Amino acid sequence: MSLHPVLQEVTDRIIARGGDRRARWLEETRARAGTKVERSHLSCTNLAHGFAAMPDRAKLMLKVQEQPNLAIVSAYNDMLSAHQPLADFPAWIKEAALAAGATAQFAGGVPAMCDGVTQGQAGMELSLFSRDVIAMATAVALSHQMFDAGVYLGVCDKIVPGLVIGALSFGHLPAVFIPAGPMTTGVGNDEKARTRQLYAEGKVGRAELLEAESLAYHGPGTCTFYGTANSNQMLMEFMGLHLPGTSFVNPHTPLREALTREAAMQAVSLWHGGGRYTPLCDVLDEKAFVNGIVGLMATGGSTNHTLHLVAMARAAGIALNWDDFHALSEVVPLLARVYPNGKADVNGFQAAGGLQFVIRQLRMGGLLHEDVTTIVGKGLDAYCREPCLQDGRLAWRDGAEVPGDETIVRPLDRPFSPNGGLRVLEGNLGRSIIKISAVAPEHQVVEAPAIVFDDQDEVLAAFQRGELERDFVAVVRWQGPAANGMPELHKLTPTLSVLQGRGFHVALVTDGRMSGASGKVPAAIHVTPEALKGGAIGRVRTGDRVRLDAGRGVLEVLADLDARPAGAAPDLRPHRRGVGRDLFGHMRRAASAAEEGACTLFVDED
Repeated sequence: MSLHPVLQEVTDRIIARGGDRRARWLEETRARAGTKVERSHLSCTNLAHGFAAMPDRAKLMLKVQEQPNLAIVSAYNDMLSAHQPLADFPAWIKEAALAAGATAQFAGGVPAMCDGVTQGQAGMELSLFSRDVIAMATAVALSHQMFDAGVYLGVCDKIVPGLVIGALSFGHLPAVFIPAGPMTTGVGNDEKARTRQLYAEGKVGRAELLEAESLAYHGPGTCTFYGTANSNQMLMEFMGLHLPGTSFVNPHTPLREALTREAAMQAVSLWHGGGRYTPLCDVLDEKAFVNGIVGLMATGGSTNHTLHLVAMARAAGIALNWDDFHALSEVVPLLARVYPNGKADVNGFQAAGGLQFVIRQLRMGGLLHEDVTTIVGKGLDAYCREPCLQDGRLAWRDGAEVPGDETIVRPLDRPFSPNGGLRVLEGNLGRSIIKISAVAPEHQVVEAPAIVFDDQDEVLAAFQRGELERDFVAVVRWQGPAANGMPELHKLTPTLSVLQGRGFHVALVTDGRMSGASGKVPAAIHVTPEALKGGAIGRVRTGDRVRLDAGRGVLEVLADLDARPAGAAPDLRPHRRGVGRDLFGHMRRAASAAEEGACTLFVDED
């Protein structure tokens, strides 16, 4: 199947936009690749420090300076269910590397915070910036120049993007990403959401809510809804950084262990002295990023990736913008419905055909670049196959050619929607993002008076006072990266869902974020410019009529905002003190706009 012309147009535009910056980055990155093992460039004193604590066999191999040494960079901690399984991975990786004639060292750990724990709390105001901290921590781990390839262990929201950005700062090294997998299915997502709404209405107490949440989030592994964490895993597969079919294999299973060991051996095979040299800079090119955006659209993935993919690409000298997302969304059909876009969780999605089925269908429609480099070779044939154990040994078999359940996945000729799951909105408020894959068609157009809030807790308080029993658009401003770190406002979802369920026409407009699990209430998010940077959202007044039309890509206030003075910022000091926020002032000041990735890392010093 020939490539869809829009994919080619978008790709050509991205390549042209990158221009000299991408070319210069590639030249500088490839120049760092040597002809010997990396540690051969170290002095004897440097090297002795680098292997002093290693076991004798590994120490001897590191002294000889002939075989590759893998860097293990991990987001392990045992508080977070998604990362708890990673505890066992370093030992397996080291054993597999030795069996392949190489060595591996735990190069460094990176922070891993959970948006599920910090949602609606002060810590959420560190969440987005943690991505950039993770990127820097990854670079620090690799800076010892002991390593010939990297294996990266991370799962959740900011962690995988941060690991990718950090790994790209050493883009001459091969990189293999290893997932931990989703937890097994607990209480149904509909039941969990129902209990949350009952709690928001005061119809059940905290004990009932906690019991429902505990039954949903009940064991090791990633949360099973299709939020940012599982969207990360999809991206790593679409972009060729995972072994094929490994995203949604449950943790603490023989297959998960076999895949982890195989990933380590794959990394060993990719080093520059092994005949299959595949540096990360050759994998993550413009076509890989386009494939990632296609996957995001086809599966109804997280809105957070309209920030993260932009920042990740920038680390490779590639310039993405929201027009690229919008153009691809217009031609990529929605082939999956996974909660909150549907009733199934990712385990049900995997059983129904999973990413292998979706990739196969998109290829049939010319909706993926085939001439890409992955960690397993050229092209995407391997990513239509799924792993299994045959007589205790790892093998791959052809993935499903027909969907196991058409309420979860659909073929290309019968999609859930002819367009993708995300849209760009434009108007006199600037530009913003909306996720429509979970929003019913009858709710995709809302025109109602604005009620302006400067904090999400003000919305909840107004609801408790009974002031929101009407049609309205909640405009929550001063939530951008420069103001308070751009927290997710997922705490509002149950309340707004209750009001929508009562028959009111409601929507959210904000310069903050929503969770990757944002659902059925229309939400125009990432409004840019943000209020603190003079954005028009700061000039909206309660009572202004707001029109949100997802189908037409319009977000506008029916008033002359340019004639109004800039709104005065509220006292933001409470958002800049305590819970570690004191340490992030420089990041708030340095953060780029949302469409530029809300990133603090890239300062031209030429």
